Amino acid sequence: MGLNHFDLALIAIYLTGITLFGLQFRKRQHSLRDYFLADREIPWWAISLSIVAAETSTLTIISIPGLAYDSDLTFLQVVFGYVVGRVIISFVLLPHYFRGELFTAYQLIERRFGKQLRTLTAGLFLLTRAAAEGVRVYAVSIVVGFALGTGQIASIAIITALTLIYTFEGGLAAVVWTDVVQTAIYLGGTLIGVFTILHAIPGGWVHIHELAAAAGKLRVFDFTPTLWKPYTFWAGVIGGAFLTTASHGTDQLIVQRLLAAKNQRQSVTALLSSGVAILVQFGLFLMVGVMLWAYYQVPSSEFGKADKIYLNFIVKQMPHGISGLLMAAILAAAMSNLSAALNSLSSSSMMDFYLRFWPKTDAKKQLWLSRVWTLFWALLLFGLAVLSLHTVGRVIEVGLSIASVAYGALLGVFLLGVLTRRANQRGAMVGMLFGFVTNVYLWQWTKVPWTWYVAIGTAVTFVAGYAASLMAGPRDEHDAVASH
Repeated sequence: MGLNHFDLALIAIYLTGITLFGLQFRKRQHSLRDYFLADREIPWWAISLSIVAAETSTLTIISIPGLAYDSDLTFLQVVFGYVVGRVIISFVLLPHYFRGELFTAYQLIERRFGKQLRTLTAGLFLLTRAAAEGVRVYAVSIVVGFALGTGQIASIAIITALTLIYTFEGGLAAVVWTDVVQTAIYLGGTLIGVFTILHAIPGGWVHIHELAAAAGKLRVFDFTPTLWKPYTFWAGVIGGAFLTTASHGTDQLIVQRLLAAKNQRQSVTALLSSGVAILVQFGLFLMVGVMLWAYYQVPSSEFGKADKIYLNFIVKQMPHGISGLLMAAILAAAMSNLSAALNSLSSSSMMDFYLRFWPKTDAKKQLWLSRVWTLFWALLLFGLAVLSLHTVGRVIEVGLSIASVAYGALLGVFLLGVLTRRANQRGAMVGMLFGFVTNVYLWQWTKVPWTWYVAIGTAVTFVAGYAASLMAGPRDEHDAVASH
């Protein structure tokens, strides 16, 4: 059936409207606290929805249904781990972030260990976040190109440019409040998609349940005691908990939102409530995949790759108007994630690097330079997305694998800082190197699934870092006393 002019008009209205909405926040930016922390005036519920939007990319919406189409609901075990990880962050890391005013996660590392390790951790964040985000931006081209027939490079350029406009002008306030709107759009759109699929299958949910149950598509738990399957209960809960503790506790993309809360209590509330929302959301996306399997009942190879199945249904099977709305919803998730990446990369570049060397820069120039950094990262992510055009396989797993390689080393260093007193900067750097090299090896030369990368990398970093600290002797003069 394809999209018609009405669908395209809905998409154009959405893209224009959300960009103009984001631009409304420019007048509120007078300092770096305004630009990067929204002056800590955002309520917890808005931060919660923004966290959900920041970790929900186009990968999630198009790839998770494809994952369920090819397998079952066992990915949900990883999401249970996401909730456990949030609880750990609330008790272990957040109390340290709210001692003094921090702009980035890596300022905590300097306070505990020293400037060199702050540079190393912030640099690792910038490199791996940019690489992972390049894959996510590439996923946008799958959506836009499939729906509009535009070339992949043109598709990437359109979304990057529009997202850049409001992120460049409005800073974190624009990012968070557009996230709130876009979360409502893509969740509402997904619910509409669910009801549309239900009505398209004779017999509705009863028939879907019979088919899916008979084929084992509704299985959630897999207690197989093996290291080699990515979605077992053990890999899911343990691996998911480590992944989220790293991504939400050490990655500036999420930590920046937690630091923007009015106080620690609101930050904890935002984080924990986002976990409930994520659990419901992933369950919804997985069920979309199961229902699409019941509708088509053909191998995913018929569509080229599993990532295109949901898009195919939206464009070819859904009524006009609804298909346009759903395409806008998927683009909403893409823009939310990209805007979050741009602002977090800019904040780390400015706070963790530039201002450490030129601390006397006046406030007006600081704000201008922050916007320059935002532009720089937008151009770089565009370039990386273009390089990712030949990515094979399910893009959700590619993106998570890239991020997981660095997260083990980062989380190991943070835990050395907050859980031990004897770890020092030199030992932590040795541990970080061991953890990172271990994860690269696991990723490139073994069949260990990505769900274990962060847990293994964290353990290696922590043990090697602590041992190296003990062998190096007393902590150096830059190391502060770790408090518990």
